[in-house]
Amino acid sequence: MKLLLHSCCAPCSTVIIEALNEEVSKPSLFWYNPNIHPYTEYKSRYDSLRAFAHDEKLDLIIEDEYGLRKFIDTLYSEEKTRDSEIKRCHLCYQARLEKTALQAAEKGYNTFSTSLLASPYQKHDLIRHIGEECANKYGVDFFYRDFRPWFREGQKKARENGSYMQKYCGCIFSEEERYLNVLR
Repeated sequence: MKLLLHSCCAPCSTVIIEALNEEVSKPSLFWYNPNIHPYTEYKSRYDSLRAFAHDEKLDLIIEDEYGLRKFIDTLYSEEKTRDSEIKRCHLCYQARLEKTALQAAEKGYNTFSTSLLASPYQKHDLIRHIGEECANKYGVDFFYRDFRPWFREGQKKARENGSYMQKYCGCIFSEEERYLNVLR
């Protein structure tokens, strides 16, 4: 299996790379996260993933697109998006998984997956559904596995390695929700 792993961050990628080592010798990482805001957050996650890939000697394909305006325009062009977390997440997952499936097909990978599957805060059923749709569209396989049981271990290892540890999923709405919950 030649796997391209969409990577949202180093901590979630760490546990998946370790778990996959028995099945996939060296998956390649793919950075495409135009949903992450503000720019300082985007840059911190990007730099941390680059360092992780370098340290682990993993190939890293980079689609460096800080997409605040495009992301917001896409969300607000969809009716009722601003009122629907599920709709926001769907559009976000769709953009990233579609780009990953396309990259996998174009670069000769037969399988793709995402580090989002390590997080207990993500919507796994939705990710799986979108991943399978994108796989069918681009003629590659979507590798689904529930990596949530290893989430805390991945965070621990990422801290030990000095990786940047984010406090929210990445979109500006989740940042707002995080701070609103803290301040209440």
